[in-house]
Amino acid sequence: MARLIECVPNVSEGRRREVVDRLVQEAATVGGVTLLDSEMDADHNRSVITFAGEPEPVMEAAFRLARRAAELIDLNRHSGQHPRMGATDVIPLVPVEGVTLEDCAEWARQLGRRIGEELSIPVFLYEAAAARPERVSLADVRRGEFEGLRAAIGRDPARRPDFGPERIHPTAGAVAVGARRFLVAFNANLNTGDVRVAKAIAAAIRERSGGLANVRALGFSIEGGRRAQVSMNLVNVEATPIHRVLALVRDEAARRGALISGCEVVGLVPEFALLDAAAHALQLEAFRRDQVLELRLRQPPVSEAVSIATFFDQVAAAAPTPGGGTVAAFTGALATCLATMVANLTVGKKRYAAHQDAMRAIQREAEALRGSLMGLARRDSEAFEAVLRARRLPESTPAEQGARAEALAAAGIEAARVPLQTAEACLAVVELAGRAASLGNVNAVTDAGVAGLIARAAAEGALLNVEINLKSLSASADKDDVERGLKRLREALGPAAQRGLDALHAALNA
Repeated sequence: MARLIECVPNVSEGRRREVVDRLVQEAATVGGVTLLDSEMDADHNRSVITFAGEPEPVMEAAFRLARRAAELIDLNRHSGQHPRMGATDVIPLVPVEGVTLEDCAEWARQLGRRIGEELSIPVFLYEAAAARPERVSLADVRRGEFEGLRAAIGRDPARRPDFGPERIHPTAGAVAVGARRFLVAFNANLNTGDVRVAKAIAAAIRERSGGLANVRALGFSIEGGRRAQVSMNLVNVEATPIHRVLALVRDEAARRGALISGCEVVGLVPEFALLDAAAHALQLEAFRRDQVLELRLRQPPVSEAVSIATFFDQVAAAAPTPGGGTVAAFTGALATCLATMVANLTVGKKRYAAHQDAMRAIQREAEALRGSLMGLARRDSEAFEAVLRARRLPESTPAEQGARAEALAAAGIEAARVPLQTAEACLAVVELAGRAASLGNVNAVTDAGVAGLIARAAAEGALLNVEINLKSLSASADKDDVERGLKRLREALGPAAQRGLDALHAALNA
């Protein structure tokens, strides 16, 4: 599997296009790095550059960008609305595929050490890479900004950098290097120039002031004081979706006699976050992502004609679906194909004339089970996506909390029922494979054995999904019914699999 990370350096220059272009060029010319985005903000006098690739070239690109920024940006001449302490202010590494957050934290430490040693810029580790708890928050690391840090570093032990000299770089300042998960930079612009309104709203909505979880916010003046802005970092848009944040900003603005005049996303945003916002705005019920035409064309459901490689890529992707339940159903469907193959290699052979009707029955049953399991593969992904949608429902009021609890209960029981049906179908495949081993072409008996073994594994996997999904459900008649089914299938699966193995060995030893 490829190892992919994203890097999102924030540099303290948002007004000189020629400077930002040179910084972008530094990163983009490193082999193996893909430039994803570059955005300038004149009010903040800050640019956000996004690129991705394998860890080693990404770290090289980040180092070169920081080196060039130190040459081109002088913080003594910098002014802007956004807090900053360095020419390259922040360098976060974000896991994308095949790597963990801790992997990114270790690479952040390596990158930070190199910047400190080779560029003589003090480096402060933050978020997942932080060496001490008081430096997890970027706001705490950047406290006092360039000017305050210049006065404190070398004098205050609490401001000792993790790497590099214990003195501020005279023009490039310091840099925060860290590892974090994907965040959305989201700004709401107000129809007032009173920055006090934006700051009050930011204080009301951000997590550290008692507002929404996963929200960091500041208030700024933009456009030469004509408008104020609530600038936000949303660090978990699954748990705290954009539309929920926007609704609270709108309410807090209205309380202060202001309106939102427009919003903006800085950098990149996950597809699901915008789809969730659209579904909420349109009040769509039971909306599925695969109802979006382009998404359906790009990634058809696993029950349709997709290549094996495409399905493998879908499973390996950094997304919760398709997951173990879908893979279990898909594996059960593969087992039916082997059973069908054994039947096809038996029907029409004189040696097995006495078993023709039985083998044709296996053909029909296997084909029916295959269709059922492919449908269950699709339904399993849909069931879990429904759980995720329910988790993201608002819960600010008692009415919203009740609606969310009801949606979670309905989605949760469906997420348990679907893998239970998968296990039931896989048990039928185990039994079918045993019959194929007993009656089928002896030259294909081991294929029947493989069918039985993988069908049993698929059934066991599906039952694990049933078990974990039941844990989140409150007591109910529906839950009791699923638990009885779980117990019944667990008791039946072992003996059925053993009968199939006995038939296999009997055929091999005949």
